Amino acid sequence: MKKILLFALISLLFLSSCTQKKKEELRIATNSWIGYAPLFYAKEKGYLDALNIKLITNVSLAEAVDIYSVGKADLVTTTLHEYHMLKNSGHAIVPIILLDRSNGGDMILSNRTIDELVNAKQIYAYLEIDSINAEILEDFLQHYKIDQNKIKYINKDQAQIEDLKPQKDKNILIVTYVPYNLSLEKKGFKEIASTKDMETIVVIDSLCSNQATIDIYQRRLQELKQIIDRSIHEIEANKQLSYEITKGYLGNISYDEYVNSFKLIEWINNPSKKLLKRIKPMDYDEKQLIK
Repeated sequence: MKKILLFALISLLFLSSCTQKKKEELRIATNSWIGYAPLFYAKEKGYLDALNIKLITNVSLAEAVDIYSVGKADLVTTTLHEYHMLKNSGHAIVPIILLDRSNGGDMILSNRTIDELVNAKQIYAYLEIDSINAEILEDFLQHYKIDQNKIKYINKDQAQIEDLKPQKDKNILIVTYVPYNLSLEKKGFKEIASTKDMETIVVIDSLCSNQATIDIYQRRLQELKQIIDRSIHEIEANKQLSYEITKGYLGNISYDEYVNSFKLIEWINNPSKKLLKRIKPMDYDEKQLIK
């Protein structure tokens, strides 16, 4: 009888331990973007597993936000747009780790020249409407004085947009980002603008969470920051190895495309005072950032 009770007690403790471990799992919702390569790298190297952190990869910014919004993720990667969208919808969300700044990595493609678009009667614009894509497009239209009334907005995720082909009888604008631009450019679409030459918009990618998660898992999030820093260092030190590890998350792009994609972003995991000053009005609280 004592043996039976002892076995039952051990079984109960084991189940309790497993349940507790499951409860402590942290989930990050993200999407395919070259600036999130450190997370993909950390996942494949086992660095995230060591912290019991799961990565949930999606095809679009909006999908990652939806996963977080309904409580299926504890953290989410966002640009300023998605961060404010979540905050304005009632989420007590806080940017805690800065990752990268787009420096040409977000772009607008078209099958027409800018002059042709200015004079066009109708333009079909493909983008993720509930994302930073909308702000990039608005900035582009204002800069070139293209009438918004002639824009037909078509909401698609990047996997769907990637299937588009140039059409002779259709004026097309596409708001996209690395790596999705690569296959579109191979089909004949040309880059006509990017965050490299858009001075009025700053696209910052950060990892966000709610205050309760930050308070409970502060130490683990600090360890996550160290892992991100380590992953960036290892990616920069050995591009060939990091390519083999992360290419599956980036549409299996070629090695040359992979290397060139990093030229379109700037790592800001250790942000400069100048950058922090510039993004402070955008509601990024330096005191909340893990450094």
